[in-house]
Amino acid sequence: MSEKVIENNKVSVIGEIISGFTFSHEVFGEGFYMVDVAVNRLSENADIIPLMISERLLNVREDYRGCTVEAIGQFRSYNRHEGIRNRLVLSVFVREIHFMEEFTDYTKTNQIFLDGYICKTPIYRKTPLGREIADLLLAVNRPYGKSDYIPCIAWGRNARFASSFEVGTRVRIWGRVQSREYTKKLSETQCEKRVAYEVSISKLECTDVEESMQ
Repeated sequence: MSEKVIENNKVSVIGEIISGFTFSHEVFGEGFYMVDVAVNRLSENADIIPLMISERLLNVREDYRGCTVEAIGQFRSYNRHEGIRNRLVLSVFVREIHFMEEFTDYTKTNQIFLDGYICKTPIYRKTPLGREIADLLLAVNRPYGKSDYIPCIAWGRNARFASSFEVGTRVRIWGRVQSREYTKKLSETQCEKRVAYEVSISKLECTDVEESMQ
C-alpha cells in the first residue's frame, strides 16, 4: 500500500544549498530539519525551494552552503497554526540526497509528478493581456489516511481544460515546483512579504475520463 501511495507523489530538484539547517520537528527520536535550495529556471531566475530532511540523511551540523545537490522525495503540506488561522506550509520531503560535482542539463533541475483529486472548485481567469490561468488544489493521498494539499497552476489550453473539473475528479499532473513572492496585508498599516509554493503544470491528464472510456 505505502509503496503504491509513494508513486503518486514524486519530485526531484537539483540546486544549490543557500541556507543553514533549522529544526522542524521530531518523530520517534528522529529529527527533521529545513534547508533552502536555489533551483535555476531556464530563465535567469531561480526558485527557492525548502527541503525537509532527516538528520539521518545528512549531518545537519555541517554548513553545506554552495554545494549542489539532487534531492528526491515527495512534495508535502501541513497546516501551521497562526493565531486563529491555519496556513498551508509546503516543502519537499527528502528521501534521497546526492551531492553533485557539476551539473549542465538545466532542463532536468525541477520535475514533479502528482496523481490526486481536485478538492476545491478550480478558479479560472484571464490576465489583462489575455493569458488564461487556472488555479487548482490537489489532494494527494499518503499512507495512514493522510493527504497532502498541493496548489497547482495551469496555463493556456491546460487552464481551459482544468476549468471544467469538478471536486473529486482524479487528475495526473507533470510539472515543476515554483516559488512566488507576494505581499500579505496584515492590517490597514501592516504588510508582510511572503513566499508561496505551487506546481506549475506542463502536462495534465484527467484519469476519470480515461476510466469512464474503458
